[in-house]
Amino acid sequence: MAAGAAAGAWVLVLSLWGAVVGSQNITAQIGKPLVLNCKGAPKKPPQQLEWRLNTGRTEAWKVLSPQGSPWDSVARVLPNGSLLLPAIGIQDEGTFRCRATSRNGKETKSNYQVRVYQIPRKPEILDPASELMAGVPNKVGTCVSKGSYPAGTLSWHLDGKPLIPDGKGLSVKEETRRHPETGLFTLQSELMVTPARGGDPRPTFSCSFSPGLPRRRVLHTAPFQLSVWEPVPLEEVQLVVEPEGGAVAPGSTVTLTCEAPAQPPPQIHWIKDGTPLPLPPSPVLLLPEVGPQDQGTYSCVATHPSQGSQESRAVSISIIETGEEGSTAGEGLDKVREKQTDLNMTGRMADKKGMVSGGGCAVNSPHLSTGSVGGPGLGTLALALGILGGLGMAALLIGVIMWRRRQHRREERIVPNPPPQEGPRKPGGGGGACRAESVRGARGSREQCRRALKGPQLDPICQFPFVFPTLRSDPRPILPCTTSIPPHQTVFHSQSLPQ
Repeated sequence: MAAGAAAGAWVLVLSLWGAVVGSQNITAQIGKPLVLNCKGAPKKPPQQLEWRLNTGRTEAWKVLSPQGSPWDSVARVLPNGSLLLPAIGIQDEGTFRCRATSRNGKETKSNYQVRVYQIPRKPEILDPASELMAGVPNKVGTCVSKGSYPAGTLSWHLDGKPLIPDGKGLSVKEETRRHPETGLFTLQSELMVTPARGGDPRPTFSCSFSPGLPRRRVLHTAPFQLSVWEPVPLEEVQLVVEPEGGAVAPGSTVTLTCEAPAQPPPQIHWIKDGTPLPLPPSPVLLLPEVGPQDQGTYSCVATHPSQGSQESRAVSISIIETGEEGSTAGEGLDKVREKQTDLNMTGRMADKKGMVSGGGCAVNSPHLSTGSVGGPGLGTLALALGILGGLGMAALLIGVIMWRRRQHRREERIVPNPPPQEGPRKPGGGGGACRAESVRGARGSREQCRRALKGPQLDPICQFPFVFPTLRSDPRPILPCTTSIPPHQTVFHSQSLPQ
């Protein structure tokens, strides 16, 4: 009995030892394939083995075998008995067990604990501060890491050393969110510090992400350096107005400047007649083209984050009336009015209200009225019109002369001048002009030229070449007539003219 009990105890110990030896922790990256080996399984069928899975996808153990069908696209048993997960996900985390029996009847068990991970990108700092103020809490920035699994941790560093929050001069506000579909984590960490007076004026901050799985190197942000300013108390707030005194003419520009030397710079707001103006904070208030609506008392309020608010003295903005411009200007206006009166006596100026005579416009000035502008203005206009009229008449005359020349040339082209023919003129011909030439070339008279033409035709018209043909009213054509009286023999030439 004792020996049998001892043997049974050893068998239990060995079986437990085999189970422990067979246990193994597996980490796999999300989206990658994973293969789990079944120890002791024959390399080729027939095989006696089965896989049991207890993961986030199952409510109980899921059994897979080489003879069974694959589990959709989640897992399947390979011919060598291994289990393949093509694309492992967060829901595949859990326990995987395999029990195989060899051909000689030996049974082997394999046990796996599978965990998945996802490494995010490098963290980044959102809304980093530009400067810090000593003695007061300051927000350094917000460190953000997106897309990690498991969540991991964020840490802040000062000059390369980890910062440990103490709740006093250093505090960290953390937030973790998980995406409802992917299951990945987003981490945020906001750092608040209170720099000590007289401390490091140029501290350097950075943030890092430490993944939960696997144990790899830490991901760091780029370090950034800030300036620490010692606070300067808020002194008396001064309000400066330009032009000095605040009395301006209508349409002028007024500039109000609020001087509040402090560190950090305070916010400046403006008040008119006791009522805050709905304007964004600004140390300068500009009033362009001042009118009656801009008159009143103005003041500014400087608000410091640690020293409260302080209001400046009030200044008054007023508009100078037209009769308050000074004695020098008044004397000059008196002279202008005297000159205007003299011009009105001659009849060249308009009435006292400044109406322009002859249909002009009225200019009602508070100081003086405008006179008549008809004299020089109308003279210039008349001169321009006269020049234009003279140019038009000259162009018209040139056009008439050119037209008359064209008419004369057209009449000359209508009456041809054929070569002369010798012999007497046949009776019954039409009217015409004649030319008698002798051997000696002596010239005769018009009467002899007429005698050479006989018959009942019309009497030709012969004129000397110097007669201007356009000054007559006879519609018959006119040609110069030249005769030559020969001492021996005279030959007459004639040319027909159209009736």
